[in-house]
Amino acid sequence: MAYTNSCFHDFWNLYHLQSVYKNWCKVVYYTIFSWLYGSVGSCAHLAMVNSSWAKSHIDCLWKIPPLTKRVYPPCDTSSLQPIIFNFDVLFLYKTNFRELSFTRMLPLGKPVRSPVIISVAQFRPEKAHSLQLEAFAQSVGILDQDMPRPKLQFVGSCRNKQDEERLQKLKERRRELNLDNFEEFRRDAANREYQRSSERGNKKVLDQSNQHFGISVVEYMASGVVPIAHNSAGPKMDIILNECGRKTGFLASNKVEYTEAILKVIKMAEAERLAIAAVARKHAQRFSEQKFLEDFKAAVQPILATKSSS
Repeated sequence: MAYTNSCFHDFWNLYHLQSVYKNWCKVVYYTIFSWLYGSVGSCAHLAMVNSSWAKSHIDCLWKIPPLTKRVYPPCDTSSLQPIIFNFDVLFLYKTNFRELSFTRMLPLGKPVRSPVIISVAQFRPEKAHSLQLEAFAQSVGILDQDMPRPKLQFVGSCRNKQDEERLQKLKERRRELNLDNFEEFRRDAANREYQRSSERGNKKVLDQSNQHFGISVVEYMASGVVPIAHNSAGPKMDIILNECGRKTGFLASNKVEYTEAILKVIKMAEAERLAIAAVARKHAQRFSEQKFLEDFKAAVQPILATKSSS
């Protein structure tokens, strides 16, 4: 039996390599590794994947669709139901929110004086902070003069000197875009500091391209936050789907679409936000711990029954 969320979809995304020779070696290596991975996986009696996107790739590689079951990862949605993370928009990039401590109980529908956009991610190249900055600048330029001016906060950490240089370039770009009064950086912010910055709104943006599942999206939906996620993989195929014909969030895939989505959630009336949040909370229940246990048992029961009878 195998439970996997790893796919070799990005083998060919070799932009970070420095030479054609290294590119070629990497392609050969991953081609061989992919073949071995598929050969071993095809011997499994049961394979469980964590999303529809992952299932499509595992079906292609392992070629055992009848034995490949989609089992969504468990999310403690029940404990998140009474918690409201009070920020306007949040960009999430593959951040492990289980490492953060969110315990502050915030009232649903707390009025937001000034829209705040929070971007949480390490300052790595694939996190596309510059795209966020450009989209934010475009949003500020489009907003009506009588609208409250939003603020963008980057919250993240630097792994090395390259990340520090990248952060410095972002700050320089901020000045070029005349965003000094609308944007700030919080490097290596502690949980408590992040919690304080979170008490300002209730919309969320995730822009992790081809994210296998996106459990952080589920966590915030369960908390009553309106999500905007990247229009790909888990968020597109499994999470941000209509519930009883009603929206549970928004999807976008480029600067123009993100700008439009950000403007929508910033301008959104409180009644509309609460309606979407309520639907999103209900939809998040399909990813609860109880649902995971039910699906897991349903997947392994035929295997256990076969072993018992033999």
